[in-house]
Amino acid sequence: MRTVFVFNGPNLSRLGTREPDVYGAETFDDLASLCRQTGRELGLTVDVRQTDDEAELVSWIHEAADGAIPVVLNPAAFTHYSYALRDAIAQRTAPLIEVHISNPASREEFRHTSVVASVASGTIAGFGLRSYELALRAIAEDGR
Repeated sequence: MRTVFVFNGPNLSRLGTREPDVYGAETFDDLASLCRQTGRELGLTVDVRQTDDEAELVSWIHEAADGAIPVVLNPAAFTHYSYALRDAIAQRTAPLIEVHISNPASREEFRHTSVVASVASGTIAGFGLRSYELALRAIAEDGR
């Protein structure tokens, strides 16, 4: 089975308790289970990770690029200012889909700009945890 990485940035381990009115009541474990189950249905092996460390996330993106492994990425706060992450994504060798649980464009002004969107294959936002499912389906259908 083909491997897909699902990488999550800062504070996503706090799902279920962090601003449930914005991010919902589901936990990070619920997110990981959803991604793995969707992957099984699509014939994918899904490796779900979360970090609050920008350097670690950049190294994971390098790992994906070196292995030509597709990525579903929720960069969280790094979306808006991490040029290091943007430059790592620019080296990708397989599809990378930026995802967001909420719709950043409908939130605070500082969330309206994504420095990673221009180097991602696409962006899916605003569908709750379903954003991840939609991204995994897009990768499965892409076939690369």
